[in-house]
Amino acid sequence: MELEGKIIRKLNVQTGNSARGTWAKQEFVLEYQDGNYPAQACLNVWGEDKVKDLEKYQVGDKVKVAFNINSREYNGRWYNDLRAWRIEPAGVSGGYSHGNNGYGSTSGSVPPAAPMPTADDMPADLGGSDEDLPF
Repeated sequence: MELEGKIIRKLNVQTGNSARGTWAKQEFVLEYQDGNYPAQACLNVWGEDKVKDLEKYQVGDKVKVAFNINSREYNGRWYNDLRAWRIEPAGVSGGYSHGNNGYGSTSGSVPPAAPMPTADDMPADLGGSDEDLPF
């Protein structure tokens, strides 16, 4: 999924050690337009390389974020995780992304269509018969 908005807060980098080695995580809050009203979402990046990518952006920067949604249950409660995997300045195309319609937009819009033909656009002679059908 993709979301475009303004970074309004960056939380501190969290680090630790696990059985797989060291890890780094940083959360940030993105304000985006949801219809007529602003909304906020807390996203995160995992891994040193993604944390470094987030360092390029400051509070107030407008960005486009590609992320995955994951939910998990713990002790009878459900928790959502919005994990960003690409962050770029708003208005920049990131090449191919899921849902790209090939017309420079991922918003789900349809390509421009030709106008609907009228009766004047139809051929005058349909086989020399007085019938409207060509068969």
